[in-house]
Amino acid sequence: MAKIRNFVLRDKDGKETGVFTGNQPRQAALKAANRSDGTKAKPVELRLRERGSKKIHIYKGWKETVPAPKNKPKWMPAEINKPNVKKAGIEKLTKI
Repeated sequence: MAKIRNFVLRDKDGKETGVFTGNQPRQAALKAANRSDGTKAKPVELRLRERGSKKIHIYKGWKETVPAPKNKPKWMPAEINKPNVKKAGIEKLTKI
């Protein structure tokens, strides 16, 4: 079983807000993108630092509203948000 990792959302100034968990950084980035205001035309930059490390994973993220699947449960709305991310790179910090 894969180890769950914690990633902290970080802005360009170094202020850290929000913790997202996942087995991989992309999984945490998808969760962060689903809460963002980014669109496909204007994606937001998501900077995720893994707790206990100095590595920052940088993603461009956005969400789209798409129709729900045909076999959806009754409680699910007709349209849902689908997050998307694209890896932009990795940075290494000298200090946290």
